[in-house]
Amino acid sequence: MRKILVMALALLISGVTFAQKKEIKDAEKAIKGNNFAGAKSAINAAEGMMSSMDSKSLAKFYYLKGQAFYANGTGSDADVDIALESFNKLYQEENKTGKKVYSPQADAMKLTMSNSFLDKAQTALNRKDYGASYKNFERAYRTSTVDTLYLYNAALLATSSQNYDDALEMYDELMAMGYTGISMEHRATEIESGEEQVFPSSAMRDISVKAGTHNKSRNVKTESKVGEMAKNIALIYIEKDETDKALKAIDDAKKSNPDDFNLILSEANVRYKLGELDKYKELITKALELEPNNVDLLFNLGVVAADNDDTEEAKKYYDLAISADETYVRAYMNTAALLLGQEQGIIDEMNGLGTSAADDKKYEELQESRMDLYKSAVPYLEKVMEFESDNINAARTLMNIYSVLGDTPNFKALKAKVDEMEGGGE
Repeated sequence: MRKILVMALALLISGVTFAQKKEIKDAEKAIKGNNFAGAKSAINAAEGMMSSMDSKSLAKFYYLKGQAFYANGTGSDADVDIALESFNKLYQEENKTGKKVYSPQADAMKLTMSNSFLDKAQTALNRKDYGASYKNFERAYRTSTVDTLYLYNAALLATSSQNYDDALEMYDELMAMGYTGISMEHRATEIESGEEQVFPSSAMRDISVKAGTHNKSRNVKTESKVGEMAKNIALIYIEKDETDKALKAIDDAKKSNPDDFNLILSEANVRYKLGELDKYKELITKALELEPNNVDLLFNLGVVAADNDDTEEAKKYYDLAISADETYVRAYMNTAALLLGQEQGIIDEMNGLGTSAADDKKYEELQESRMDLYKSAVPYLEKVMEFESDNINAARTLMNIYSVLGDTPNFKALKAKVDEMEGGGE
């Protein structure tokens, strides 16, 4: 009786093995014929027999499953994720045995997949479909985990498309692996155009230099992206109304990069968003110690001072910004606005006067102060027009000031320009 049972069990195992081989062969045949629906059906049938497969059969099963679900790039988003997972399981299975039978084929397949994902990511990015773009950048990374820039791009685009939970997962992954984004750019100037270009490698750059098409070769170390990532993580948490986590993200990044310029700016932006203007000013001042002529920081301090109604402090920083960059139009515009903003106080005082001789004299003095205010704003607005001749807001304001000041020639000239800008020359 015992022998009969053993024989029956042996027959059962043989039957299962035969069935699993048939399903796998069916899947293989369907894939060769581009019948991916049939291949998925065969794979699903074989899945129930995985427990009886040896490592070699399992490796082949996962390889075929990856192909079937990827379906030459036509698989759904969920199917593509299954395909990538299947290839990873293939690697795990062959790592156990040390025999790389299907791994090289999977590598070639993943290279094709990676290029396809990158094409899709770029196409989606061009049409500003950030949701589709980030998913494909992430998949490109999953097929080639050495290309961490793809995961960074995916995290940025997930943030832009407001897929915050996915973005946080990717940022956490980047932070955990110690990603900084710092790289070495290999640059050289194209002689014909005079433009500096970035090459994929120093070898390719050097070939162009030797060929005589480029010169002035140099290597440039890119800035760390840690600050940018910490800022985005913090802003996502603020968006999710989780302020404590936002500040913790900044603090965690500061532990390894306490003097990172971009990280200081990131925290400053977060503090500003939280309404902590004193802390914002403190951080911007610290950043200015690292980059004393950073025109944007000087300008921002001017904005904060203006928001606090500290006109003198605001003008000081706007003037410093202009000293750092005489073409910085925003500083000229804000200074003009700052000066003209004082007009209302003068008008209120004028309207509060009576009809006595003393009041009449005071009125004249205030009117003169008002004219002086207009005159002080003119040079700043003229600078705006010098650097941005199509700035309609500056043009209208300056035109009106010329009118009030009785500067008829300049008023007429500027009115003609404003009419042309507003009516397209009609």
